[in-house]
Amino acid sequence: MHTPSRASLKRGLPFLIVIVAALLGAWFLRDVLTFETLRANHDALIALRDQNYALSIVLFVIAYIVIAAFSLPGATVVSLAGGFLFGIFPGLFLNLAGATIGAIGIFLAARAGLGERLAARIDASEGSVKQIKDGIDSNQWSMLFLMRLLPAVPFFVANLIPALLDVPLHRYAISTFLGIIPGTLVLTSVGAGLGDVFEKGAEPDLSVFVSPSVLVPILGLCVLAGLPILIKALRSRKGT
Repeated sequence: MHTPSRASLKRGLPFLIVIVAALLGAWFLRDVLTFETLRANHDALIALRDQNYALSIVLFVIAYIVIAAFSLPGATVVSLAGGFLFGIFPGLFLNLAGATIGAIGIFLAARAGLGERLAARIDASEGSVKQIKDGIDSNQWSMLFLMRLLPAVPFFVANLIPALLDVPLHRYAISTFLGIIPGTLVLTSVGAGLGDVFEKGAEPDLSVFVSPSVLVPILGLCVLAGLPILIKALRSRKGT
């Protein structure tokens, strides 16, 4: 029979592994999973893709899942590599699959380690913290989409908060997949043009993220995602 402390440790072990892997990755891989590494190995990657296209897809998605699930540095470079190796299509869907499945891994690990107990404590509590959770619960879809669309919200944070607030898995997975499409599409498109960048010895132009043609549509999506929250707030004020 497991003691409570041992049972708690067992539940929290997956999340502890994620945290340790993220810290180790940040230290040891910060200079490995870089654009320069992609530039230096792009010929070998192209050769692997051409030799076995199906295997290269499987290996790429697995690598992306591991990087996303353990919050390792280099997710941006991997997204660029997806576009470089496989084009916008199917590169976009491969990037989305790897990022979404990896995010689900963090979500499940955090929920097993912390989420259920923390959510239960918040539900049983009173005061401002409980009110904040109730506010998020009543606008879950909007809040989840906003966290994915807003560039200011780190990917790891957007994975962690829903797990701690007891968001249903299906809602988290759908909002993650759809919410990361705009940013992933931009990175994949930039990656698809890396062939010319490598030939010129230049750097990829990621300033496209702040260009009006990209930023305005993303901000528009943020407004649409936040509109239900605003409408509910206005209705509640009229009701008081």
